[in-house]
Amino acid sequence: MPVTIKIVKAGLLLQVCFLLVHCAPKVTSKASKNSAVIVDSSHGVGIEKLVSLANAFKSSLTAEQVKILQLAWSKEDAVKWSNFPQAFSHPQRVGISFSQLNVTQIKAAKELLAYVLDDKTPNEGFDETEGILAADNLVGTLPGRDKFFGSGNYYIAFLGAPSTTALWELQFGGHHLAFSNTYKDGKLIGMTPSFRGVEPMTPIEANGRHYQPMEQERLAFKNILGALTENELNTAKLSTTFSDILLGPGKDNFFPSTKQGLRVRLLSKDKHDLILKAISLYVNDLKSAEVENILATYMKELPNTYIAFSGSKTLDSINDYFRIDGPGGWIEYSTQPSRDIKTPPTHPHSIWRDHRRDYGGQ
Repeated sequence: MPVTIKIVKAGLLLQVCFLLVHCAPKVTSKASKNSAVIVDSSHGVGIEKLVSLANAFKSSLTAEQVKILQLAWSKEDAVKWSNFPQAFSHPQRVGISFSQLNVTQIKAAKELLAYVLDDKTPNEGFDETEGILAADNLVGTLPGRDKFFGSGNYYIAFLGAPSTTALWELQFGGHHLAFSNTYKDGKLIGMTPSFRGVEPMTPIEANGRHYQPMEQERLAFKNILGALTENELNTAKLSTTFSDILLGPGKDNFFPSTKQGLRVRLLSKDKHDLILKAISLYVNDLKSAEVENILATYMKELPNTYIAFSGSKTLDSINDYFRIDGPGGWIEYSTQPSRDIKTPPTHPHSIWRDHRRDYGGQ
């Protein structure tokens, strides 16, 4: 039975920054004269609306804060993401942390994120992000963890100025989260690398509701394996034991040269549908016209896509592992031992990459 962990205002107070009315981090510098002038973000749709929201957030910052947030686009900075807390990330993330922002500024940043992420589906998209932050806030209440964990230790950066024509990236991440959207010529050209993880895996009660990010992904992979015949399972099973994902931070372009496991072409349509459902849980985290094109491409490439696993079929035991490897899309799910909250004893790491489109193919 899952264990529900309640966040209450007693004892160790959990500062949940997404519940903005209860969270007011200190601003490290005085506001500039223009910091109260918010760009009107009520107009436009698509890339125009996105750029408007990005500029609204940017205009809420002081001049000193803008210098931290806004950088020139470079591949060197684009690859500086991690699944570790900032203090343990090498190299460290770029951008400005939520701990350096006030309530109004965090609200503007989250309005931007909610616009590019699915904001309708429980435990997916923006809601998944909020759940990961809630879990990390819980870890931050543990003795000696407050400096390293919690939503204040998540960073947002603009690599290149937000534009409807030029190349730029919206980057956001922290412990167990890396989000990177790359835009060019008014289009979303890259949605990966995209890392998600969470500890604890059990439901978190926060903000008047329950979060359980990554459980839908685990169940989707479990359902795929549960539908395979014994012969199909034997073909899909890898002899290697995986203690983590292969293509985590710092592992760009380390895709295996040879695909392993079971070719999807050999499977029935109902099993194709299960695989597409799992893929869609990653791609549909985003809200963009390009999402449909990516899913259509992955569907077309499905016959030449491979699935593979190691460990048990439940994906809830240490070293359980699942992989989808297509001509374009790459998804990994790895079950890790719990490190800070021991109930349950495991938590997931997962990544979506693309052989051709990581960092927008730049």
